[in-house]
Amino acid sequence: MLKVSERRACRALGQHRSTQRKLPRGRDDEAALVAELIELARTYGRYGYRKVAALLRAAGWWVNDKRVERLWRQEGLKVPAKQPKRARLWDGDGSCMRLRPEHRNHVWSYDFVEARTHDGRKFRMLNVLDEFSRECLAIRVDRKLKAADVINVLSDLFILRGVPAHIRSDNGPEFIAKSVQSWVTSVGAKTAYITPGSPWENGYVESFNAQIRNELLNGEIFYTLKEAQIMIEGWRRHYNTVRPHGALGYRPPAPEAFVPAIAARPAAPAKLAVVQRPTLH
Repeated sequence: MLKVSERRACRALGQHRSTQRKLPRGRDDEAALVAELIELARTYGRYGYRKVAALLRAAGWWVNDKRVERLWRQEGLKVPAKQPKRARLWDGDGSCMRLRPEHRNHVWSYDFVEARTHDGRKFRMLNVLDEFSRECLAIRVDRKLKAADVINVLSDLFILRGVPAHIRSDNGPEFIAKSVQSWVTSVGAKTAYITPGSPWENGYVESFNAQIRNELLNGEIFYTLKEAQIMIEGWRRHYNTVRPHGALGYRPPAPEAFVPAIAARPAAPAKLAVVQRPTLH
């Protein structure tokens, strides 16, 4: 046995000294502990590893902060610098739930978009969206739209589509008007207003607004209001029935279903006898 130091032997063989160390073996409960750690980090997004370690110990795990910190860093977990706000609904019994669409006519959202005709005059668009199906239910275009116009659009949609459970909107004066609130409540729906200055809480309709501005408004010149109404309604139909939607697996929100008529194939026409051309002898 040569009396050579480990450092000199590794240098001679071109190996790193860490190759001569014993590889650490994880404990048998490592996988279960990591799964519990990730679940707690997902549930309590603002907790650091120290609070999560306390929760683990309260749940019966025999762990210290150092081990939790090691696993925390190993999984790439960290507390986000800024937590996004989420709209919530409080039930009568005190329980809290997030307002997320679960089926058609569960949550509708609406918002205003402004544009101009060629002469510089402003017109407004009231976009109404079904958050579950992503279908654009209506776009009302006019020079001015007030609370009475909001009620007219919703009343037409309620007759055609039924009454949704919730209607989400920002805190614009047309939406928070007492006439709109009382009318929506009287027909059996509930208003869901986002936090002031937080448009991301109304993300479905805000995304739709960005799409219609990017695909239509920024590339068209409207000379009259009537032209704008016709073209915007045509785009809405295209959006619902043809345009692929990324969140729906690149399918349109409301594709048109039709069954082509199956008719018997017409019989081939009878072949006419070919008359031979006369020949001269």
